[in-house]
Amino acid sequence: MHHPTPRKANMSPASSFGWHNGEFDGGNFQIHGSTLYFILVLFSSILFINVLFLLSRWACRCFHHSPPPPSIPITLPVRRPSPPPAPRGLDPTSINNLPILLYKSSCSDIDAGRITETDCCICIGPFREGEKMKMLPECKHCFHSECVDEWLNAHSSCPLCRASLV
Repeated sequence: MHHPTPRKANMSPASSFGWHNGEFDGGNFQIHGSTLYFILVLFSSILFINVLFLLSRWACRCFHHSPPPPSIPITLPVRRPSPPPAPRGLDPTSINNLPILLYKSSCSDIDAGRITETDCCICIGPFREGEKMKMLPECKHCFHSECVDEWLNAHSSCPLCRASLV
């Protein structure tokens, strides 16, 4: 009867399992029939899945961007032009009805305190002798006639104090 030999405490882990480096050199490597069949089936299935994936990506790209079949009617939303914005300024008749004054530096209106401005706050230019000015009825502010007409085409308030003229 054969008895196993006792192991020494300083043996390497590989020798404790009975392995030797010579057993794993690859020279004795053999593939049996069932192993070869399993490897071929695995490789074929991975190849088949990749081909299906690539075909599905190609189909999605081709058919996603193509126009729909002609049997399906396409209705596009009708884009109607937006109505013109409501005018924010005064109408030309109201602008023309504002009182026009001629500027005179020695005018009694200036002395009486009815005209306090000496400059047009729209163009920042001084009033000159004999120039046409318009006085706004609500706040009594004065401006060059051309300056205030342009302002009132776009706005309905005094350019200085924003008092409404409507």
